[in-house]
Amino acid sequence: MDSSIDLNQATQPETEEVDRAALAAKLAYATPENAPLVPGRRAFFKYRDLGVTDATDGRMRAQLTIGTGEMQQTGWHYHLCEAQFIYTLRGWVDLVFEDGRQIRVGEGESLLIPGGLKHNEIAISEDFELLEVSIPAKMGTVPCDPPAGFTA
Repeated sequence: MDSSIDLNQATQPETEEVDRAALAAKLAYATPENAPLVPGRRAFFKYRDLGVTDATDGRMRAQLTIGTGEMQQTGWHYHLCEAQFIYTLRGWVDLVFEDGRQIRVGEGESLLIPGGLKHNEIAISEDFELLEVSIPAKMGTVPCDPPAGFTA
């Protein structure tokens, strides 16, 4: 029995015509020169848009979050999204979660935060930089009271 997969068949159902030009137009290639700094949720971070929101018609967002040498706790909050994924490129970030876990996400480490999970970013290194991906692109942030047993 041949178990090989024809990738063309796996990605293109025979019943659908694929507009190759439209598909190629969705390719999102970001460089430091073409990926702009954009406003973000926190004034003490810089954010670099990697072009994924436009390429996916808002289904996903990818950006760099860059420390400015200043840190303020974000305060307890949760996000209105399916998921927020982070991958630390440099430095580290400390987060505390409503279940009591405190996690330091260091260089080369990742973390998936399900939408709705209460958390607080409490510290970062001076050289902090991470890749952040959210599904969908538009991710609401809702401030909330600290969970029972925590202070603000």
